[in-house]
Amino acid sequence: MTVPKNKIRILIVDDEAVVRESLGNWFREEGYVVDVAGSGKETLQKLAESSYDIFLLDIKMPGMDGLQLQRRIREIAPDAVIIIMTAYASVETAVEAMKQGAYDYIVKPFDPDQLEHIIRNAVERKQLVAENIRLRERLQEVELFHEIIGQSPAIQRVLEQIRLVAMSDTTVLIRGESGTGKELVARAIHANSPRRYMPIVIVNCGALAEGVIESELFGHEKGAFTGAHYRRKGKFELADGGTLFL
Repeated sequence: MTVPKNKIRILIVDDEAVVRESLGNWFREEGYVVDVAGSGKETLQKLAESSYDIFLLDIKMPGMDGLQLQRRIREIAPDAVIIIMTAYASVETAVEAMKQGAYDYIVKPFDPDQLEHIIRNAVERKQLVAENIRLRERLQEVELFHEIIGQSPAIQRVLEQIRLVAMSDTTVLIRGESGTGKELVARAIHANSPRRYMPIVIVNCGALAEGVIESELFGHEKGAFTGAHYRRKGKFELADGGTLFL
């Protein structure tokens, strides 16, 4: 689905007032929501108050140039689409800007229709990426929860709680009788969390013999006690960055 022009916010940044105002007026007449800035400092001030979909940056500006400004914008709005406006003499700099994440560049003087074509392509690409991410998340959700079977309101509440706690960085207590699926819930939490690319380590504490649990959980160094012939990593260390289910 094509994004309507009046839903696309553009910030035009150029130290030449004639350029930014004429370009701004052209895009406004085409139906876009447009704002302008004459410097990097003014851009950052506007960005602190508003959000934009597209940034049109002049590469050569006094004070903070286009490359420096692009880096600052990326810190604040990592997903922003940045298009560089440049003169022939600074094309190499524009190419460098693309290496640093700019979507494209256009050489002055240019036809606004040509620039609009670049903007439409950028918006459509951004929309496609967002749709692909949403699709992957839905497919992943189906895959991650496939072991937890049930459509009842109670199960749906459990799945919703899994989604909520999975994104938190805190200890989670899972309660339930033996055989009710606590490990399945633990695995689902791990699989939906930012830690999913790190290991999940499962420890059945009830099966550990007395006197072994400390070494099992925390590990030991070679020679730490009689029979410790080698260094052993504990479960906490093995699960570092991931999930430890006890």
